[in-house]
Amino acid sequence: MYKTLIKAEELVSHLEDESWLIFDCRFDLADVDKGHKSYAESHIATANYAHLDFNLSSPITPDSGRHPMPDINKLNQWLASCGLTEHCQVVVYDSSSGAMSSRLWWLLKCLGHESVAILDGGWQAWVNQGLAVDSKLPECQASTFSADFSDHCVVTTQKVLDNLNSDEFKLIDVRANERFIGKQEPIDPVAGHIPGAINMPLTDNLDENGFFKTVAQLKEMYAPLCESTPADKQVYMCGSGVTACHSVFALSVAGFAVSRVYAGSWSEWIRDPQRPVAIGSE
Repeated sequence: MYKTLIKAEELVSHLEDESWLIFDCRFDLADVDKGHKSYAESHIATANYAHLDFNLSSPITPDSGRHPMPDINKLNQWLASCGLTEHCQVVVYDSSSGAMSSRLWWLLKCLGHESVAILDGGWQAWVNQGLAVDSKLPECQASTFSADFSDHCVVTTQKVLDNLNSDEFKLIDVRANERFIGKQEPIDPVAGHIPGAINMPLTDNLDENGFFKTVAQLKEMYAPLCESTPADKQVYMCGSGVTACHSVFALSVAGFAVSRVYAGSWSEWIRDPQRPVAIGSE
């Protein structure tokens, strides 16, 4: 069973295994159709496409962030249509070092599906090794998969607001430091961060080639945080609740418990101008 990372050379030997299910999660925030177009042109054989906006999120509302949590019933129905069963080994990948595919990894974990791994190095690693690709759509045998979502996985905006006074958990913001301190904001209309949050950019989880750092390196990086704040008292956030899952995943690779995610994240927090915003480092 693979529960965190899988190498391309390990996945290639299971492409014909009927109990394995692969999802292509390529997505570009600046061009929401690019990922699906790339998938249609070429993907790992038998892979289904997981669209961040349509499959892994629900429609944006006036009060929500940019990628609201998906409707769990619809998520279950989609996963069942792809053939997911409780016995499946799932592998997810993207072209952004796990930044997008970690969302599906986390969602499946919250549904209680443990056998899910991220392809280390993603699409680039697969192509660079000259491994087989395809443009055919997979022939899926629909299942009856259905699972309950653990509410413990998610923290709401109200909980984050309450936490400003209670300090029940530590908020970790994984956006780039320039965004965190408010020096620049290329995506959202307001720059800065939530007061009391600390900054641990998700890019620190990766080596110079876009692969995840070793278990020992990640453990060394997260150990000080986990010594002061247990994993179950940590809540990860980003711009819209997607890339926060990357650091939750890295924490799991390092051997720590799966932490919670502030699903609405920065883009939901700033919907209400009355909510406080901090600028600079704290």
